[in-house]
Amino acid sequence: MRSVYAKRQLASILIPILGMAWSGAVLAAKPAAAPQSQQFVDGIAAVVNQKVITLQQVNAEARLAQQQLQRQNIPVPDHASLQKQVLQRMITEELESQEADRLGIRVSDAQADEAVKTVAERNKITVDRLRTEVEKTGLSWAQYMKNLHQEVRMDLLRQRAVDSTIVISDAEVDSFLKNQGGSMAMGQPAVQAQQPAQAAPEQHSGPKVLGLAQILVAVPEGASAARVNELRSKAESLLARVRGGADFAGVAAASSDDPQALNGGELGVRPVEGWPDLFVQATEKLKAGEVSGIVQSGNGFHILKVLTRGQPQGARSAAPAPAQAPAPMQGTQAIQESGPMMVTQTHARHILIKSSKVMSDEKAKFRLDQLLERMANGEKFADLAKRYSEDTSAPQGGDLGWLTPGETVPAFEKAMNALEPGQISQPVKTQFGWHLIQVLERRTKNMENEFKRMQARQILFQRRVEPAFEDWLSQLRGQAYIDNRLDPQTNRNRR
Repeated sequence: MRSVYAKRQLASILIPILGMAWSGAVLAAKPAAAPQSQQFVDGIAAVVNQKVITLQQVNAEARLAQQQLQRQNIPVPDHASLQKQVLQRMITEELESQEADRLGIRVSDAQADEAVKTVAERNKITVDRLRTEVEKTGLSWAQYMKNLHQEVRMDLLRQRAVDSTIVISDAEVDSFLKNQGGSMAMGQPAVQAQQPAQAAPEQHSGPKVLGLAQILVAVPEGASAARVNELRSKAESLLARVRGGADFAGVAAASSDDPQALNGGELGVRPVEGWPDLFVQATEKLKAGEVSGIVQSGNGFHILKVLTRGQPQGARSAAPAPAQAPAPMQGTQAIQESGPMMVTQTHARHILIKSSKVMSDEKAKFRLDQLLERMANGEKFADLAKRYSEDTSAPQGGDLGWLTPGETVPAFEKAMNALEPGQISQPVKTQFGWHLIQVLERRTKNMENEFKRMQARQILFQRRVEPAFEDWLSQLRGQAYIDNRLDPQTNRNRR
């Protein structure tokens, strides 16, 4: 399935240096001490499966979260609320880390170095300047790299666990383009929205970009009617506080169940078409700074605030949403231009062996080395792909069809571009596992129409990826043993 290889931006590595949102990337100023009653060095805050999270760890993260909120001018919740919010985030991170371990997802030094280069490029600075700016915050470069390494790993997990399950049909693309009149005023990726907007004539009457923040009151799967009503009342109370003048970001930081709660609930800035229809409909009549009523979804009750409308500026923080739109290939801005778009495409096929706890990287690579020997002895690539490849393209002999630049992940594309027609690569590592790649042929084609379809597919993908991620995370929680001792009411699963 080609969508398995669609590129996505890593949310955390695109955060500008002076607006980093993860807990480790903050200035190490000395915050107010936590109440003495909470200072139990060996106290247990939570148990996640067999992993213990201590109160000491929670309080350390809470101090960092407090500094982050202060830097963003977001009201800091009381210590007990901050502890609970931080612990919920730590539980989620621990669940994701355990799942990455189970799937054998690891990040090489080369991948981490590539992520560093991406950060520097997005901020239009050198890697050396990046390091200087990071160290100015009081964070060591070693800790920065450790944080980045973990962020890359979590993004790879989400790609494998969530992105690969989303399939956009040709009929859906046709319908989207028809509704758009055959063309799209596609905005730039959210990270570019942080830069000054370029004056340009409007192509249509609607806004190009929309920035949102949310307060989420999550409803557990299978909750009773009484529990749902109780949570609705909580959402109504939070909405009343906001409409009564309370700071939206502060309420989100103290009470929202969204992963971005400690970032003031910000979800980022993106093209309007990239938001779920439910969010677009709930905010279509709101101006920047206005707040919606309660919006109910399968995940719970949402309160939405419009941060930016029409122009790619105006959000409180520069930090983008955790799940960004798939990164478009070079030349996205040319979609509204008329005339041909000549692009060199590659017809390729591959064999994929996935890494896991059972199938280590070493074993996966060795298996591909064995397949290379068998090909050298006369066996056909397509036949071996049908028998051994773990990709959905296996029944077609590993055939991926015609691939356009930017359609596959960088490591795959780089190895593929180095091959001449008829050549087979050595084993290539990507976040999906190990590949053998064979280039069949190349061609140059006018991609004007295909490019519009690709962007439509990206927008439709973006609409689905966040709900899909939330569903996956809910399932992950539902399958785990979680004993949250700071907030026992959240404990739903005791195996």
